[in-house]
Amino acid sequence: MSNFPHDHKKCIADAINMAERLCINRSVKLTPIRRKVLELIWESHKAVKAYDLLDHIKPLNYSAKPATVYRALDFLMSQGLIHKVESLNAYVGCNCSDRQHEQLLLICDQCHEIEERAAFEVMHALSSEIKKAGFAISYKSIEIHGTCAGCTSSHNHSA
Repeated sequence: MSNFPHDHKKCIADAINMAERLCINRSVKLTPIRRKVLELIWESHKAVKAYDLLDHIKPLNYSAKPATVYRALDFLMSQGLIHKVESLNAYVGCNCSDRQHEQLLLICDQCHEIEERAAFEVMHALSSEIKKAGFAISYKSIEIHGTCAGCTSSHNHSA
């Protein structure tokens, strides 16, 4: 979704390093299965479904069951290392897991990449409206589907 290419191997390494550091600081374990699920999720910036993760883990751990993957996903979400993309029933890595935040996910319907944005002004305005309504928030996530800048640019160049 970015107009600038990035070193995806570095992206994965940074995510794993962040996860290891946060787990040590929080006195929780990044078990081998949790780490592998996180690595698989970070293989791209596209959302990954739980059963696709299971298909990749099965050859490594023949006893892995859906519950194995779901427990790992629950742990990773509870630690803020991944997000669930509700509209796709899939998961994506969090690029700012070292701080509490609300999520705004831009989902490209063409290339299927997902970009996480902080969007402080949007979230503040939304929180203000919610507060005016007297509504108690348990979880806030905004998912917006459309076409990313890269796909829009590619389409415009090919037209």
